[in-house]
Amino acid sequence: MPPEDVYGAEPFLPSRGGLPALRRAAAGCRGCPLYRDATQTVFGAGSGDARVMFVGEQPGDQEDRQGKPFVGPAGRLLDRALADAGIDPSDAYVTNAVKHFKFTRAEPRKRRIHKAPSLREMTACGPWLAAELALVEPELIVLLGATAGKALLGSGFKVTQVRGTVLEEEIHGRPERLLPTVHPSSVLRADDRDAAYQGLVTDLEVAARILK
Repeated sequence: MPPEDVYGAEPFLPSRGGLPALRRAAAGCRGCPLYRDATQTVFGAGSGDARVMFVGEQPGDQEDRQGKPFVGPAGRLLDRALADAGIDPSDAYVTNAVKHFKFTRAEPRKRRIHKAPSLREMTACGPWLAAELALVEPELIVLLGATAGKALLGSGFKVTQVRGTVLEEEIHGRPERLLPTVHPSSVLRADDRDAAYQGLVTDLEVAARILK
């Protein structure tokens, strides 16, 4: 077992096996301190042959409790946006840049409030995302929000500058096509939710055209 002060997931990655082996190994990840307060690791879900991979920030409260990505309010909104954009969910693999829920509480036993992961935490968790990409080999990666973009494209990434456009970059030694857009949770927080939702759908329609 790696020492407790390890800051990186590399020691926990399995030497062989597909997504099931990766998921089992991730359940025991102690690569950063976030595992201590989280209920469980929330690994990616979907087909190993998925044509498109959606990468979000981190699990939320419901994802942490259920152990599945995008099952809370933001996930339900994403499902609706995918349907409106014409993307088949069976063609998708969904995951997060960080696999443990990071949160704060105003008071004990109060609601857990999402807290953005640090660059160090994103970097520590990066090997899991790299391994998912290597196994799924999607035709397109949709980056949901700034954290996902920073995890794969570096700390200078700004989603507002490139959303809805197709980027071609080398990611972990492999040429990839990426489409940045906002995270569904930002739609839920928007003052004009209808306009924000339509903006997300418009971005996803670009992805749908690529996948045709």
